[in-house]
Amino acid sequence: MSQKVRVHAALFLVALIYGANYSIAKEVMPAYVQPFGLIVIRVVSAVLVFGAISAFVVKEKIQSRQDWGRLALCGLLGITLNQLSFFAGLNLTSPINASLIQTVSPVVVVLLSAYLLRERLQAYRMVGILLAGLGAMLLISGKAGNTQGHVLGDLLILFNAVCFGAFLVLVKPLMQRYNPITVVSRIFLIGAVGVLPFGWQQVLEPAYATFPASIWAAIAFVVICMTILAYLLNVWAMKYASPALVGVYIYLQPVFAIFIAVGLGKDVFTWQKALYAAMIFGGVYLVSKPKKAVA
Repeated sequence: MSQKVRVHAALFLVALIYGANYSIAKEVMPAYVQPFGLIVIRVVSAVLVFGAISAFVVKEKIQSRQDWGRLALCGLLGITLNQLSFFAGLNLTSPINASLIQTVSPVVVVLLSAYLLRERLQAYRMVGILLAGLGAMLLISGKAGNTQGHVLGDLLILFNAVCFGAFLVLVKPLMQRYNPITVVSRIFLIGAVGVLPFGWQQVLEPAYATFPASIWAAIAFVVICMTILAYLLNVWAMKYASPALVGVYIYLQPVFAIFIAVGLGKDVFTWQKALYAAMIFGGVYLVSKPKKAVA
């Protein structure tokens, strides 16, 4: 399997995990665990896992204060603000609204990449982003029109999308200098400091002994798949892919969200949805298309 195929496979799996999370996390919040409490469970678990791997397997140190400063900013944007705004927003709005608003992230990625990383904005890449975004919006527009999303929840998801887009761009230089485990372990440690004051009390409130097995399975999915596996795959892929490619895979999340609903008998697959999904995959292809060699 070539490196390019592995990168796309990793990003594809991340999109699938996030697409499923919109429905799975809603099963837990707020009936069993409040949103900030779920964040603390998620982030502290990741700190323990990534910290252990970093300390006993990778054993790599951060080399400069400048890198520590960038790590702190990545922890603030990629964990603290990203997680607090996402789960608080998802708790208030609908999974469909949330998945639609998330498509703002790739736009932020491309614009910040051009400004901070001096990446040139090729015309075909912009066309790919627009094509994928249009496909995603058309795919879920029928459902979104029938869903009453809380305005504050929608705004929080929008803020989350901006934070995550900025994180993808800012973490790129770190991924080129360090092992992914080194970067992720520090980012989660810094992010945990930010989320603990907001969610610690909510961790102590639930009666965990009364949780049914399905809720424990949902919490395990959020911790193991959405947190540990998804972040690892994302940051590994960023060593070999542009932030724009990583960001554009967010457009697959609403596709998977609706496909999962179809599998559960909550939606119907039509040829229009197949066409919109094809637009999204076409957009991903254009964004990932390599630059033409100069003769």
